[in-house]
Amino acid sequence: MKKSVPPPLPPAPPERFSTPKQSGDPTKRIVFDTILGPNLRWKDNLYQGLVVLLGASTGALIGFYALPDEPELGAILGGIVGVLAAVFGSGLFLMVYRALMHMKGNHD
Repeated sequence: MKKSVPPPLPPAPPERFSTPKQSGDPTKRIVFDTILGPNLRWKDNLYQGLVVLLGASTGALIGFYALPDEPELGAILGGIVGVLAAVFGSGLFLMVYRALMHMKGNHD
């Protein structure tokens, strides 16, 4: 009698929302992670998205009241300025934060 053998397991799917493990010089990893490379950390992207949403809504609210003659135009312009300020501000914060974490030896 022949024993039935289960089929082999398929390979595990790759992790989609984590930074790939990188080998090599830690200095190169710092430059890639903080300046050149894309940010694949989902928590960082979630927080940055929330900050951008908050910046857009705050800018739109300020713009709405800043131009009383044309509140719609003020809201649109204020929202655009709020998005730009939030994107650059949160990106700069994440860059500095990740650089400090790398300097401490936390390369997650």
